[in-house]
Amino acid sequence: MKQIVAIVGRPNVGKSTLFNNLTSTRNALVADRPGMTRDRQYGVAHHNSNSFLVIDTGGIGEKNDEDKEILKLITKQTMVAASEASLLVWMVDGRTGLTNIDEILASELRKLNKPIFLVINKLEGDLSNSVINDFYKLGLESIWPISSKRGDGIDSLLDAITKKLPPPIEDKLEEKENTRVSILGKPNVGKSTLINKIIGEDRLLTFNEPGTTRDSIEVKITRNGKNFVLIDTAGIRRKNKVNDTVEKFSVLKSLEAIESANIVILVIDGKEGVTEQDSRLLGMIQDSGKSVIIAVNKWDSIEKEEADRVKSELNRKFSFIDYAEYHYISALNGIGINNLFKKINAIKKSTDINFTTSHLTKMMEEAVLKHPPKIINGRRIKLRYMHLGTTDPIRLIIHGNQTKSIPSSYKKYLSKALGKSLNLLATPVLIEFKNSDNPFKGKKNILSKRQINKRRRLIKYNKK
Repeated sequence: MKQIVAIVGRPNVGKSTLFNNLTSTRNALVADRPGMTRDRQYGVAHHNSNSFLVIDTGGIGEKNDEDKEILKLITKQTMVAASEASLLVWMVDGRTGLTNIDEILASELRKLNKPIFLVINKLEGDLSNSVINDFYKLGLESIWPISSKRGDGIDSLLDAITKKLPPPIEDKLEEKENTRVSILGKPNVGKSTLINKIIGEDRLLTFNEPGTTRDSIEVKITRNGKNFVLIDTAGIRRKNKVNDTVEKFSVLKSLEAIESANIVILVIDGKEGVTEQDSRLLGMIQDSGKSVIIAVNKWDSIEKEEADRVKSELNRKFSFIDYAEYHYISALNGIGINNLFKKINAIKKSTDINFTTSHLTKMMEEAVLKHPPKIINGRRIKLRYMHLGTTDPIRLIIHGNQTKSIPSSYKKYLSKALGKSLNLLATPVLIEFKNSDNPFKGKKNILSKRQINKRRRLIKYNKK
């Protein structure tokens, strides 16, 4: 389970912009007006092979008689998120400076007894701004000047956060023995029914009404001599339909279930077809880098003509994730369950890789030879070697020069080419570039006595 970082602060201080920056997404709505964020937004931040969950929260502290009730609800949601987090990123506005509301918030946040990183935003181009001194009155040691819009100071902040966070809780024995499979989808698509049919008993509550499952339930089973952990998750609805506090935390649990799984099965209602929410959920799985199977449920009740239309719609709307495996099932009648497990075993087998650095580097060189990167500023980007970073998800680290200039399109090409070379099934390859430092940078070449005498002779000869 990953550690959680909550971003809190007054309205319109730049929390959503920072959230988008940390998660490398545009999931949070950003506009130059207060109160844009009301619901909590969840995402995953990656930094130097470390990752943690990030929660973007609504603005707190401001008072408005017209929106008194909704502000009270936003404050309640934000404080609950803050109490669940391992660390708080408290954001303030560097242009406005220290306010009375900030001082009140400082005393409220201290009561939570959590590590607090005071982040002073909107200091574009001047992170040494004198306004920072005012915030030392709050008595917080960890103060970080940044510009979330331009990205100034973000790397230093992430370095400090990853050092402060405790390591994620892992059960290494369980990871070795079990294949963890998370079942994800909208409410009432048949996730719990699928697990009940797999284990052959009514282990999970099922009812013909959305929202029956509210927490992530783990079910351990043994099938054909292999151990599995099936994780049933709460159905994730569109954000504008989620009002209940319990349901919001169910979303967080579902996100954690994705991160803890080896393989994620996205269940879709074949009768309803592909919806916008299905695409959003698949995007979340893609961001996690996990292996994915798209299980189209209720397939036995669909006519052939309609089935052809659904398949065409799947290929069109899910074209952004071309490595996913499709499977057509009926959770109620048990159709396709055996073949589903064959596919799970095949995916797990393909991801059990343990290649040496020389082997992986050779694969990278072959991909680069077929399609070299573009020349940047008259110099060709050189990718020197590649090694395995993590195996779940599969993350490959590539070292070279000018790696910061590599376009995202080339990164995508390498990911696909390496996935093909590794013979991966339904699994993406995450790539992380590291810029090689010049070992001679800052070092002065000290000449020997013989070299000095030779240099003098050459200078004397050239003068003639």
